[in-house]
Amino acid sequence: MNDIRRTILWVIFGFSMVLLWDQWQVFNGQKPTFFPGASSVVKPAVPASAASQVLGGAGSVPVPAVQAGAALGSAAVPGGAPSPAALATKERLVVSTDVFTLTFDTEGGSLVRTSFNKFHDMNDKNSGFVLLDESSSRVYVAQSGLIANATGATGILPTHKTLMTALPGERTLKDGQNEIQVKFESPDLGGLKLVKTYTLKRGAYAISVRHDIINTGTAAVSPQLYLQLVRDGNKPQGESSFYSTFTGPAIYTEAKKYQKVEFKDIENNKVDVEKQATNGYVAMVQHYFASAWILGDGIKRDLFERKVDTNLYAVGMITPLDAIAPGASKSVDATFFVGPQQEKILEALAPGLELVKDYGWLTILAKPLYWLLDKLHGFIQNWGWSIVALVLLLKIAFYWLNAKAYSSMAKMKAINPKIMEMRARLKDKPQEMQQAMMKIYREEKVNPMGGCFPIMIQIPVFIALYWVLLSSVEMRGAPWMLWIKDLSAPDPFFILPIVMTLTTMLQTALNPAPPDPMQAKLMWFMPLVFSVMFFFFPAGLVMYWITNNILSITQQWVINTRMGVPPQFNLPKFK
Repeated sequence: MNDIRRTILWVIFGFSMVLLWDQWQVFNGQKPTFFPGASSVVKPAVPASAASQVLGGAGSVPVPAVQAGAALGSAAVPGGAPSPAALATKERLVVSTDVFTLTFDTEGGSLVRTSFNKFHDMNDKNSGFVLLDESSSRVYVAQSGLIANATGATGILPTHKTLMTALPGERTLKDGQNEIQVKFESPDLGGLKLVKTYTLKRGAYAISVRHDIINTGTAAVSPQLYLQLVRDGNKPQGESSFYSTFTGPAIYTEAKKYQKVEFKDIENNKVDVEKQATNGYVAMVQHYFASAWILGDGIKRDLFERKVDTNLYAVGMITPLDAIAPGASKSVDATFFVGPQQEKILEALAPGLELVKDYGWLTILAKPLYWLLDKLHGFIQNWGWSIVALVLLLKIAFYWLNAKAYSSMAKMKAINPKIMEMRARLKDKPQEMQQAMMKIYREEKVNPMGGCFPIMIQIPVFIALYWVLLSSVEMRGAPWMLWIKDLSAPDPFFILPIVMTLTTMLQTALNPAPPDPMQAKLMWFMPLVFSVMFFFFPAGLVMYWITNNILSITQQWVINTRMGVPPQFNLPKFK
């Protein structure tokens, strides 16, 4: 029965790894390996008449000749002076605040580059981390524009391919300023003019974007406004080969909540998401960072995701506008977020936006764990020691469960010599051996399963903490002490992984050696493999595991000693 107990423990451990791997697959935006859900093939949500304008790839489709002529033509304002839009030239505009440096392109007034001041590049500590970018090696941009309505009406309207004019204004947020505005004005196209106003505020990663649509024609017009994110399908630079996180689009609506979309599913038209809504957002997500277009609640919108070009994908929404009379205008306010996945910031911006920091199926446990970790950091002011403190609090919370488990193990150790003698004596009589073993358990009042269930209850909590530490951008660039300068990066000298391996081996040695040689080998082989993986994991995760190991060993040692079962080291025998 002692062998059965160990086998069950290994089954629990293996099943936990299966669950962890399965949710890892889901976290990466892939289909679950062991618990797949149903999916159906759906057509893209973008109206056919609009698709060519909305989904022109970033830099992949030339500016239409008619649009270019309109942008550079002889349009004039009263008095004969040319309008600002008529003098537009293609250029890039750099704007800086206290949190980031943004680059806008006058082609469409699009946001084509973001560099964060408070987050450094992992390969160059002197440079800010770049999220959005449009270069020869990367494409990740935020675009918006107008398209004709869904009734089939056609006409060239101001889109993200239209050459616009950057209107004069501040380009740097100066001391004492709380906000600056960046404005782009399109030429008159199809009887409409589009003015984009970006409002950047101090300390904010959220940008207010107002679209003013002005009817310059002689008839009422009902265009549609689109907001989209376009990105290549490559994984972020520097991503670990030993663990992975989700990269790709996400859509949130009140009806279907948070849904991640894999690039491969977009390509194969195998995406089942909400197509229409009056709330929510669209986003592009990667490890630690995200971008999102957000419209106010109550505004109708069509949601879409599409393949734009080779290895280029878009996610966005289209909102229809009421008829705009000649000489009148219509304004649509949106919010564009681009920044780190900090829960407090995300929660304040829009319902469900904090879900871009994805904890998977254990969100209900992970969110309070992060809350507690954040509170501890408020007192300790060091994320490394906050991790140690959190694990300590969890061990205290589970003290009695662990005590029960270790007490049961101690009793099993105490009677183990008697069981070993009985097994040797009845090795050729398996039925009698089983009966004799159950008799010993009854006489000694030992439950062979007593150490299993308390451990099983704790497994989801510690897996949830694993995701908290892996997902929290606060770990990025955060030092602990001495040689650990970044809790999100592996230990450069492998000291922590070695310590973790040693503590794992010590835990294994404190357990009684199984009589079966194959089980004895597995008892050592599995923890070793598990430990080797952590040589390439973030230092913060390894710290959490070391702390848990040390506290578990201490508690097990104390309980065994109190029960008169002195700890013994059972070293492996592989002969």
